[in-house]
Amino acid sequence: MPELRLRFPPGRIASWAARFPGDDASPVAGALARIRREKRLRRDDLLAVARWKTPRSRPRVERNSERDVRGATREALTSADERRRIESLTALEGVGFPTASAILHFCHEDPYPVLDVRALWSLGLAKTPHYGFDFWWTYVLACRDLSRRSGRTMRDVDRALWQYARERAPRLS
Repeated sequence: MPELRLRFPPGRIASWAARFPGDDASPVAGALARIRREKRLRRDDLLAVARWKTPRSRPRVERNSERDVRGATREALTSADERRRIESLTALEGVGFPTASAILHFCHEDPYPVLDVRALWSLGLAKTPHYGFDFWWTYVLACRDLSRRSGRTMRDVDRALWQYARERAPRLS
């Protein structure tokens, strides 16, 4: 398992997060109360998050039925098992760990970071590793620790990691 080590002092998370560009609204902000009440997403909610995270996945994500989306997202938002949370989402067509992490980030009550090559670079990884549960969970725990140590929200940590790489990393795909 690769070691994740922040490339800048945790005390700078707020300043890097503040540099994050543009509208930072959740792609499901208008539906969040309903999502939390129903403990599931609708197909349109999934499409909104997928479009926000990875627009090119849209044709594949659109293949999911309303029933499949509601079932998988209910499992993700109600299970106490972390593996079941993420793997119920990655079982959906066109939903990999990055999009699944965005769903948890915006919709789950527990704090989750968005898995992104820029954020990984800011945590010391020059090459993107294979995404699997063990790596994802290591990443979640590292980001939760950063949030706790810095006193910043997970959204701030996420924005700071992304922005730092945007300004400092060599070209990332």
